[in-house]
Amino acid sequence: MIAEVHQLKEDYIAWLKDKTTLRQVEDWVVVTTPFLDRHNDYIQVYVTGSPSGYTITDDGYTISDLEAHGCNLNSPKRQSLLSMTLRGFGIQQVTERNALQVRASKEDFALRKHNLIQAMLAVNDLFFTASAHVRSFFYEDIESWLESASIRYTPKAKFTGKSGFDHLYDFVIPKSRQLPERVVLGMNRPDRNNIERTVFAWEDTRDARAAMSSAYVLLNDQDHSVPKSAVAALRAYQVTPVLWSQRESVREELAA
Repeated sequence: MIAEVHQLKEDYIAWLKDKTTLRQVEDWVVVTTPFLDRHNDYIQVYVTGSPSGYTITDDGYTISDLEAHGCNLNSPKRQSLLSMTLRGFGIQQVTERNALQVRASKEDFALRKHNLIQAMLAVNDLFFTASAHVRSFFYEDIESWLESASIRYTPKAKFTGKSGFDHLYDFVIPKSRQLPERVVLGMNRPDRNNIERTVFAWEDTRDARAAMSSAYVLLNDQDHSVPKSAVAALRAYQVTPVLWSQRESVREELAA
């Protein structure tokens, strides 16, 4: 099984390399990645260099796209959540044009680019809700449920995997006398893109964590059904999928 999973990881890295394209536009290089946004368009980042290093940015796309589709991020709560998410990936927000941006050196360029892409995906998934009438974000719903269930947790914890890439988890429940460490992720849109990056993150992280650590993904089924294929894919990689409507089924094991 280890050899099989190792090969899957190698295949994933090869896929990233093969499906990434570059294009020069004046002083910038446009990097088109194989990751898809919610419009099923390939995510792009922009890179420019200077004697002191590189600047990698989304040029304001992520936040501008959310605001253009009715997701206002101006409230203090939303700004706080946005800042916390970006800090977890080490990404800055350039406020005058709402760009997500990071500085990189030659040595850490791959890691910084990875972190920016993951931040773009996380911000999009965190803030975009399927229906305009939804009153609260899924992350806030999970946070409220954990607190009401007296489940102790650390929010927005970042772990470094075997690849050297950083992965941000929404909540981490520390080891207890009864159970080992548990990481918890909320997933608004259980599509192939989100499933693949979650599986890769956990496979990359798991062996670098304490023995017997486990992962849970809470799937938002409040406004849309969750495909059975998404549930099956998570289980196949030893990630526990939990429909939000069935969250009480894991209350005891998360609270232990």
